[in-house]
This record gives sequence, structure tokens and C-alpha cells, in this order.
Amino acid sequence: MAKSVSPDAISVILSNPTPDSSADLPELVVQVLDLKAAGNRYTFTVTDGKTKLKAILQSSLAAEVINGNIQNLGLIRVVDYTLNDIPNKNEKYLIVTKCDAVSPPLETEVKIEPKIEGTGIVLKPRQEVVTKSAAQIVNEQNKNMAPSARMAMTRRVHPLASLNPYQGNWTIKVRVTAKGNMRTYKNAKGEGCVFNVELTDEDGTQIQATMFGEAARKFFEVFQMGKVYYISKGTLKVANKQYKTVQNDYEMTLNEYSQVEEAVNEVAFIPETKFSFVPIDQLGPYVNQKELVDVIGVVQSVSPTMSIRRKIDNESVAKRDIVIADDTKKTVVISLWSDLATDLGQKLLDMADESPVVAIKSLRVSDFQGVSLSTVSKSIIEINPETPDSQKLKSWYSTEGKETSMEAVGSSLSPSMKTGGRSLYSDRVTLDQITSNPSLGEEKPVFYSTRASMSLIKPDQTMWYRACKTCKKKVTEAIGSGFWCEGCQKNEDNCSLKYILAAKFSDVSGGAWFSVFNDEAEKIIGCSADELDSLKSQGDGSDYQLQLKKATWVPLLFRVSVQPREYNNEKRQRITVRSVAPVDFAAESKFLLEEISSIKA
Repeated sequence: MAKSVSPDAISVILSNPTPDSSADLPELVVQVLDLKAAGNRYTFTVTDGKTKLKAILQSSLAAEVINGNIQNLGLIRVVDYTLNDIPNKNEKYLIVTKCDAVSPPLETEVKIEPKIEGTGIVLKPRQEVVTKSAAQIVNEQNKNMAPSARMAMTRRVHPLASLNPYQGNWTIKVRVTAKGNMRTYKNAKGEGCVFNVELTDEDGTQIQATMFGEAARKFFEVFQMGKVYYISKGTLKVANKQYKTVQNDYEMTLNEYSQVEEAVNEVAFIPETKFSFVPIDQLGPYVNQKELVDVIGVVQSVSPTMSIRRKIDNESVAKRDIVIADDTKKTVVISLWSDLATDLGQKLLDMADESPVVAIKSLRVSDFQGVSLSTVSKSIIEINPETPDSQKLKSWYSTEGKETSMEAVGSSLSPSMKTGGRSLYSDRVTLDQITSNPSLGEEKPVFYSTRASMSLIKPDQTMWYRACKTCKKKVTEAIGSGFWCEGCQKNEDNCSLKYILAAKFSDVSGGAWFSVFNDEAEKIIGCSADELDSLKSQGDGSDYQLQLKKATWVPLLFRVSVQPREYNNEKRQRITVRSVAPVDFAAESKFLLEEISSIKA
């Protein structure tokens, strides 16, 4: 065997539960046993031939399992890790945050037998063995440490990328890169307040932290924009991707017992800006969504500064439009606002003849002119960044892009396709092609078109919610009478009903459950939620049942988004209807003939 386990690897790990990055540890090569999926992570057991320890592989390393680098019975080298308690058990488990694959699967589990000295077997007197758990061993070692050593261990800073809901004690060092306003709310339980901040560590990883009630009042003045803090004793949960504003699988909640300490008298760090670029021709699915995008492109034109009067407060704000292009041969208009328009916008205008490359982080995508982008308060612009993406784009533009005919990304989109951003005849798949691949949309939602019919809708489900007539947000019954709208911060005498339902749709390949919201549901069911509720309350409800029955088995074209969601540590597929249209049988026949022709070719 060219490579084997480190015989005392588990003992070293137990002796160093939270090693510093500078710790001089020996090589830790262990064998992987009982590897199995648990949500978007993998659980397993590590062994050094003598001792075993339960372990969890960080979600960022799941790709190593999927591509076959890490396999059951294989060997891995543990580079970075954290040792945590298993709740309600006197045991420890290992969270592997960084590792390297050393060997493909071995034939059997590695077991190291005790060495036999001399030529024969030497029998030693029997000794009383006291069995100790991993937690007891670590506890005894901590008691024997000097106070300063224990303090150093508790002060170990964890990178944000290593955090997950299963970790116990952790400390992060982050800079506040965005701070929200204190908001108040009313619901059935009473009144409360909430605010959130966006935190960025030295590696550029971001996470959103939210505080409610006492915690919000305690930390609102503590957190200041641009300052660096040590934070511990918070909790993490899977982020709601529909509302998240940063690229992180998790979101953080701080309570009144969380610890927040400003990092004073220390060298401050400037977070590295991490981009996740979306090609211009793929911006369509993000139109009018909450998710912000990053783009990179060559500047084609820069407009003069304009002054726009905002409706909300009647104040004037500076605006400047730039047009960028990338190697998809598409262009898009980006609106720069406030200081970005006057400062960096002027710089771009001065160097427009040089065709600079701009990388912009955190842009909102709207349906103005089909597809357009605009900066927000936390947008970051880098001009001619020294990155591989920038160099590649410069090379493309100088060799062919400069002479290439460009087209605006929104010019070919139908006005009815504000979400999804593509034709209902592109990316056509069957329902079986979606449901047979549960990993679809893990990085970001994927979009498909499909033709299907509603085959089942449960009439006893809650198919709608009460919404504000002004802003369409959910309302709650106000104390006394009327309805309270959190968005408008006022009581209204009446409200409207908006659909939010689940229904099963079927095609020739099988069936799948879709989540459907108001505008799309009205087209499918054939009436508004208020009208359907009226039918339900009349007589014996037969008209209500008939309306739902009329909506079933009607062929329709759908544009859907697909992404997995985690519920009770179980990954499930969520298919959401983004747009719906009746079948145009002439266009459908043309599409099918083209498909047949491509198959024959």
C-alpha cells in the first residue's frame, strides 16, 4: 500500500479540537467509513486503524464526493477541521472543513493490530482499563491547560465558509458592509422590532445576520458601518433563497446573549471582493427577482449625469447610464445612482475611448427595456480588475469583439416574459427530466419550459392569503377591526385575496407538484382568488368544485424555476411556475416539426 492512515490521527485531533491555522500538526490521514448523504452534506466515520470518530463533510466539499474523489473506504488527508459536541450525547464529532483525497477505496477497513515484541508472544499482566469518551478526554486536556492557552482556543477565528447549523462554539471576525434600518411589525403575537446587517470576512465571504426584539435594541447602535467585530454565540439556519441578499447557504440570527465585540487596536482588514458573474445573455431569469447579480463587461458607452426626482421623498438624485457588452455578444444598460454616478461614473466617461472593463457586484435586474440593471446602496464597481475574467474579456474584445455586431439582451424578449426571460419554446423538457435529477439548481435556480396539464388540486388546502390592496403584501387582522399592512405601516378596512397554492401537473412522462402564485394561478384556474372564494361560500360549494374541475387537464405552456430546498435535513425539489400561457397549436406544431427534423439530422 503506497499510502496508509496516520496511526495516531484521531488522538491528535482529540488533543487539538480547535487548532489555529498556524498550528504545527502532523499529517492526519484517515480512512472514510459509512459515507452517506445527509441533505446537502455527507456524514461518515473516520478511523486511523485504532480509533473511530463520527464526522461531517462541509457542504462546500460535497462536490469532491459527487465527482468521486472522496469515496467510502478511501483515504483523505484532513487539513482543517473543528471538533464539536453531539447534542444530548457524551460524544464528539468532527467537522471537516478542508481535506485532500489521498487514495481511492481500499479493499477493506484499515485495522492496526498491537505490535508483538520479540520472537514470541509476551503476555502482560492485565490492567484495569477506564473507558473514556472523546468529550471526557478533551475536557481533561482543557483543565490541564494554562488559562491563556484556553483563552487562545476560544478566540480562534472561524472563516464564514466553515460555519454550519451543526457547529457549537465559534467566533468570527467580520466587517459590517451593509446595515438595515430598524423596522417594527405587528402580528397575532403582538408588536416587535427587527433589523439586519451584512457581514463580510477577510476572504470576502458574506452572511446576513438578523436580530429581533431585545437583541435588535441591544445591537442596533453597536453595529456601525465599516467597523470590524468579533461575534460569537449566534445561531445559523438554511437561508430562504427567495429573500437572501448575499451568496451564502445560511443566515445568522443573534439574540440578546450573543457576544459582539469591536476589534480595536488591531490591524483592520479590507474584505476581498468575490464575484459570481452572470453572463449578460443569462440575465432573463433574474428579472424582477429579489436576488442581486454580479456582471462583468466592456464599456460601450457612458451617458452624462442626469438628475432624477424620487417619488418617495421628492429629492433629487444623480443618475448615469452605461452600456456594457460581454463575449455572449449581448449588451445591457446599467444605471449608476448617487455617488457611483458622479464619481466612478465620471471616471468611466473620461476613459470611455479606452473601452475599459468593469466588474460590478450586487445589481438589481428589472424589466425596463426588456432587461436592465441598476446599482443599489451596497453595489461595488471595479474598473479594469486584474483577474482572469477581466483578461479573458479584454483579449476577446481586442481580437473579435470590437468588430462584432452586438444586440441588446432585452430586444428579443416578449413583454409577457418578464420573469423567466426566455421563450416558452426554449429549454423545453418533460417533467420526468426535471424530477429525475434532484440536484438541479443547487448553485442557483435553473429555468425550463414545459407543456403540461393540471391533473390534481386539493380543494381543502389553503389556496390564498389576505393581501394589502396597495402593496400586495400579506396583512394580519388588526386589533379592533380592519387589517394591518406591515409594508404600508397602516390599517385598512378591506383586503384582497391572492393565490398561493400547490397543484400536481402531468405530461406524457409523469407528474410533478408545482408551486403557483397569484398571477399565474389566475390564468390556470380561470378566475381571481376573490371570485373563487365567493363561489366556495355560496350554496353547497358545487360551483367551487366545478370551477376547479374545469381547470384540470387543460394543456398549457409553463416557464418554471427549479431548485432544491432543505426541510428537516431532507433535500426536496421545489418547482415554481414563473409564467404560463395557453398552447398556440400552430406554433406548437412548428416547434414539434423542428424537433423531428433535428432528430432526423
